[in-house]
Amino acid sequence: MAGMSPALLAAAAGLGLGLSLIVAIGAQNALVLRQGLRAEHVAAVVAVCLLSDVVLIAAGVGGAGTLVSRAPGVLTAVCFGGAAFLLVYGLLAARRALRPAALLPDASGARTGLAVTVSTALALTWLNPHVYLDTVVLLGSLAGTYEERRWWFGAGAALASAVWFVGLGYGARLLRPVFARPGAWRVLDAGIAVVMVTLAVSLAVRGATGG
Repeated sequence: MAGMSPALLAAAAGLGLGLSLIVAIGAQNALVLRQGLRAEHVAAVVAVCLLSDVVLIAAGVGGAGTLVSRAPGVLTAVCFGGAAFLLVYGLLAARRALRPAALLPDASGARTGLAVTVSTALALTWLNPHVYLDTVVLLGSLAGTYEERRWWFGAGAALASAVWFVGLGYGARLLRPVFARPGAWRVLDAGIAVVMVTLAVSLAVRGATGG
């Protein structure tokens, strides 16, 4: 990277940090993967997650992270609200794991409606405090260290979100032969349930301890 301009170095740093934050298993990724496997409303879910990330990254780069970090009461309330939502989503995933046949797209021909799917994607993004802590607070704080090149840093982080969500949503089709069996869906949703409940507990603890 010795020959790269300072602006491109900032963008590369944002890309690297963005990927390191977004690749971790979380609520958004679980939904995008599941929709990709079912081939249901993939474009809509990817668009919601990507556009939401871009807005949050822009807010963080613009300085919103500093304001959020100075409002511990707001963070506490968001943590408890997000914990409740993720717990419910995790329990629903656990229930699906007990009835894996219902997940197969061709089991009954039933598909989840677009409005419900988009609402779920919005909720998993905007009601999840981890998203704010990662994109607005952490990423925004690091972007500030690049001063006038912070928007290049933010552009790199946004590119990371685009590459990841598009790749995850449309790349999931490669795993469809594996998930042609109900047992594979059982394992997937059991894993999603564990992740969601774990996130819910961690958020509740964070809220109880004040951050």
